[in-house]
Amino acid sequence: MIAKFFSYFLPINVIKRKSSVSNSIEVTWNNGELVIDSKNTNYSYGSLQRILKKGLKYIGYDRIRKFEKVLVLGVAGGSVIKTLVDDIKYKGEIIGVEIDPEIIEIANTYFNIDQIENLEIVIEDAFEYVLKSKEQFDLIIIDIFQDTTMPSFLFEAHFIQRVNSMLNTNGFILFNTMVINEKNRLKNLDYRKNFDANYSLRMYPKVEVHNELFTIKKLA
Repeated sequence: MIAKFFSYFLPINVIKRKSSVSNSIEVTWNNGELVIDSKNTNYSYGSLQRILKKGLKYIGYDRIRKFEKVLVLGVAGGSVIKTLVDDIKYKGEIIGVEIDPEIIEIANTYFNIDQIENLEIVIEDAFEYVLKSKEQFDLIIIDIFQDTTMPSFLFEAHFIQRVNSMLNTNGFILFNTMVINEKNRLKNLDYRKNFDANYSLRMYPKVEVHNELFTIKKLA
């Protein structure tokens, strides 16, 4: 493909559109990869896929293959789902929650996530989904951004407690955060205080420059 070849020298835009949720969504060929970007950051594939793949490696591919049910809060283009299915060969159930129907349409058109048989997409606000869900999961991946901003509810005690209650014993939370200023850093430090001795929490700073990953295992 010509666009893919030339993208090693200069990014090649495929489409650009606005949605009711995101001010700008672009699909671009960049360094031989098809990626989704918002106005100021990578949204899916590219560096974001590398970040979340590292988090999944920290948890362990062999362990993840044995899980029965995974929840992804913040699907965007589906890059972490692709990692689960294509790289880890995960065969269990995946539920992906995404507030923006336009970006799911892009994910289906350009990345074929609608062809993943063990994936169910729910178009809904992640906060609302978590508040009312009665399901239990072995892995909960939280990757929710509006450009470079993280919604404040992600750091609220009530939301955190609800997510924790949805996690099976010996299950994991993988939480991707962005630290670009002191306020973000302090929020992450406060986030750690929501987990007691029933959880094993690890923080991985400076993943792809501005991201900090949390892995949290529920012990009891």
